[in-house]
Amino acid sequence: MAAVVVAAGRGIRVGGDTPKQYRRVGGQAVLTRTLAALAAHPGITRIQVVIAADAAAFYDECLGDLDQAARDKLARPVEGGATRQASVRAGLEALAREGAPDLVLVHDAARPFVDEALIDRAIAAADGHGAAVPGVPVSDTIKVVEPDGRVRETPKREELRAVQTPQAFRFALLAEAHGRAAAEGHDGFTDDGALAEWAGLPVAVFPGDLRNRKITQAADLVEADRAFSPGSSPAAQDDAMTLLTRLGTGFDVHAFTEGDHVWLGGVRIPADRGVLAHSDGDVVLHALTDAILGALADGDIGVHFPPSDPRWRGASSDQFLADAVRRVAERGGVIDHLDITVLAEAPRIGAHREAIRSRIAEIAGVPLSAVSIKATTTEKLGFVGRAEGLAAQAAATIRLPEARS
Repeated sequence: MAAVVVAAGRGIRVGGDTPKQYRRVGGQAVLTRTLAALAAHPGITRIQVVIAADAAAFYDECLGDLDQAARDKLARPVEGGATRQASVRAGLEALAREGAPDLVLVHDAARPFVDEALIDRAIAAADGHGAAVPGVPVSDTIKVVEPDGRVRETPKREELRAVQTPQAFRFALLAEAHGRAAAEGHDGFTDDGALAEWAGLPVAVFPGDLRNRKITQAADLVEADRAFSPGSSPAAQDDAMTLLTRLGTGFDVHAFTEGDHVWLGGVRIPADRGVLAHSDGDVVLHALTDAILGALADGDIGVHFPPSDPRWRGASSDQFLADAVRRVAERGGVIDHLDITVLAEAPRIGAHREAIRSRIAEIAGVPLSAVSIKATTTEKLGFVGRAEGLAAQAAATIRLPEARS
């Protein structure tokens, strides 16, 4: 995994003669803090910074505040182009010359609040989808306005996302898309997700982070300086909100019936019997869905997907969990951890454990390390012990923004 950091802009809106990425916040340049955050992630092995032609002195000064481990991940900076798109392309070409990585992140130099959890989600999304961007819900009503000032339309707010970086891609896909755009004279894309869409790539959106602000105006510098100053509290990293941890639990049970397989965690497992259910009877995904809904205080799976509705007869439970994950994202939250215990005499899940973890991580858009699954029997006690059915219990740990009074 490599990262391209776009630092070639002039950043004049913050005022002064020094570009915003080289302004100091809490005693270090914005770019220094951004590079340190990326370099601290163990999955990122190379960082290609793209700078303006006349910014070498600024850049060299930034390096002085980085530790040796971070500097070891930095490739020699390359000169950017006239547009952001051209600068990203220059960074990709520089990476390719030294050996193309499998995955690449593209990140704004002026987003120093990026953290390990967000990078984990970016990597997981790129690995699963090929092209993915972080998005956060839009709180304001958005208007599409004609040149004369008249409102043309008002999009549904629940369908909108404000897109951040790091944006994550399979390197070969993004490099090819940039090459095509340059060859065909398309140079107006303001982010790589839009360029990927133009190239016909399906682009996924994974949960961003409201704290991952971009420094654009002078006021942003003031807030960032306060957040990074020695002795500042964690709450100082966002003046309007904080993220509070919430825990939800879920439980589901299904009786056995005739059949030759069961679904557990989105994986089809051969078995002597199936389960009696309205949908596919996946007790793992049902319990997880309820756990997330519980953390949100947003009802339960039966409220959102009632068994009386024929639409859900035989339905894949993947969509139930995906809907719960979507609700977390709409609230501006993030999923930190998912923990599941399967209670069954049979089938044994040991051989399928990693496939189940991988499938859940893919549906939820979280790294594999955030998913745990275990199995136990009930020592021949109860309906599980009598092999009349199987059950699952789950816990979901999420963080949601809460306004401070």
